[in-house]
Amino acid sequence: MVKNRNEIPEALTWDLTTIFSTDQKWETELEKVKKELSLVETNDKGHLLDSAETLLTITKNMLSISQKVEKLYVYASMKNDQDTREAKYQEYQSKATALYVNFGESYAFYEPEFLKITKETYEQWLEILQELKNYDHMFERLFAKKEHILSQKEEKILAAAGEIFESPSETFEIFDNADVKFPFVKNELGEKIQLTHGNYSSLMESKNREVRKAAYEALYSNYEQYQHTYAKTLQTNVKVYNFNAQIRAYDSARQAALMSNFVPEKVYDVLIEGIHQHLPLLHRYIELRKKILGISDFKMYDIYTPLSNLDYKFNYTEGVKKAQEVLAIFGEEYSQKVKAAFEQRWIDVEENIGKRSGAYSGGSYDTNAFMLLNWQETLDDLFTLVHETGHSMHSAFTRENQPYVYGNYPIFLAEIASTTNENILTETLLKESKDDKERFALLNHWLDSFRGTVFRQSQFAEFEQKIHEVDAEGEVLTSEFLNSLYGELNEKYYGLSAKENPEIQFEWARIPHFYYNFYVFQYATGFAEASFLAEKVVHGSATDRQNYLDYLKAGSSAYPLDVIAKAGVNMESTDYLESAFKLFEKRLNELEKLVEKGVHL
Repeated sequence: MVKNRNEIPEALTWDLTTIFSTDQKWETELEKVKKELSLVETNDKGHLLDSAETLLTITKNMLSISQKVEKLYVYASMKNDQDTREAKYQEYQSKATALYVNFGESYAFYEPEFLKITKETYEQWLEILQELKNYDHMFERLFAKKEHILSQKEEKILAAAGEIFESPSETFEIFDNADVKFPFVKNELGEKIQLTHGNYSSLMESKNREVRKAAYEALYSNYEQYQHTYAKTLQTNVKVYNFNAQIRAYDSARQAALMSNFVPEKVYDVLIEGIHQHLPLLHRYIELRKKILGISDFKMYDIYTPLSNLDYKFNYTEGVKKAQEVLAIFGEEYSQKVKAAFEQRWIDVEENIGKRSGAYSGGSYDTNAFMLLNWQETLDDLFTLVHETGHSMHSAFTRENQPYVYGNYPIFLAEIASTTNENILTETLLKESKDDKERFALLNHWLDSFRGTVFRQSQFAEFEQKIHEVDAEGEVLTSEFLNSLYGELNEKYYGLSAKENPEIQFEWARIPHFYYNFYVFQYATGFAEASFLAEKVVHGSATDRQNYLDYLKAGSSAYPLDVIAKAGVNMESTDYLESAFKLFEKRLNELEKLVEKGVHL
């Protein structure tokens, strides 16, 4: 039974007193920062480029306030997450969010003002005032955006239209999560339950094929019914990104999205090209699933059910012990930080009533790299623990080795640190396991993760690219067009006939990531890079491991591709993908051999 918050042992909760020792101190700091922000308009706006000294002073002041705002926000949001029923912390969260908005508005002048400086004047100021060099990479990034920044008047109009631009994604979210009601279906116990976004995944993993089929058909009957509405929200969202790209003089919406993180478009193209070359591997895996499940008319609703009946159980103490053993491969420096996370209450472990679901790694520059879990003693929980620890170690190393201005990292780099740990855990568990049924379960777990992250997210990325191109060419994204495109792509990826799986053509309508502006490809690149790097860490030299730590320490002190190059990955080459697919094939080969031995029976 799920406990109340006050019933959870203190040792299994995070220690937020290390951020603010009391709520009163948080409230005092909030008022202090609000006062500082109220002076920005008078003291700083319009004066950024008065001299080298004012550029330095105003920049330092902006970053100092930003640091305080972040610290206030993480305390409020984490207090709220630990029990979302508490009105006090709901209010704290609202106040912290309002402070973030206030900060953004107060410093809206900074970028347009800075971009009035010429490169020549900037170079002279660097010579006059050496301390400006501490912010050189930040300024360099701003200069790189210069040709895409509009006049102050135009930028103001665009900013004011921001809420309108958000409306397609907000409409989708409200319609999909609040208005649409799914039909009732039967679960494995034969009970009638209402289908929801939340229970759909577990129903698709059911061992009972009739349960899977009914849930699948019920879900997509809804998306078929409302396909024209979903097509309209998606089409309008695509138009927003294409419009923004056009007026800012980008070649495409994709270029605009990737350039905001300084990621060359070639990275995207290399990914899709590499995926296409290796689709036969996915087809082989689907064929193997068909064989294991003993299904001749294999359908899309048979993709997600686990192939193994093995029930791994880990209590939290065992999970921590295993995680420490596995992550020791990174060396003493990494291990000491892992030890601190596990022993100094960085982690909120157990589920309690009102606690936010799922898991994350958080914190800010001035705090521990906290983690939220909802431990259920499964194999997935162990993977989640090493995953979130990967994020937290990335944060801890970055904050320790970089000044605040470079003390964070983009999502493009974030998922690598977490999934590298997952890959190392898989490698370790496989190495330790002598039992065929255990190996079968572990291989299935990893191959499914690879399929869902590398292949599936690349399919999404390809669809996303195509719909933006088609809209830019002046064609209308009707539901018929979207259904046809998605159905064809799905057939290409999975090798399953679109004709025999008619429901899947509507899947595009339920994917929120299509509203996230060329975001999903990073899941695929991140997992593939992680597979590549885990091999280097486990089987490589001490230098390989040190290079990996150098990537963790770099934060955003250089462009993303330069940072990951420190770990030995060239994102514009296919090498990292080839390595990842080679590993997929190796593990698929082993699973096939185990099936030949009858391990699945």
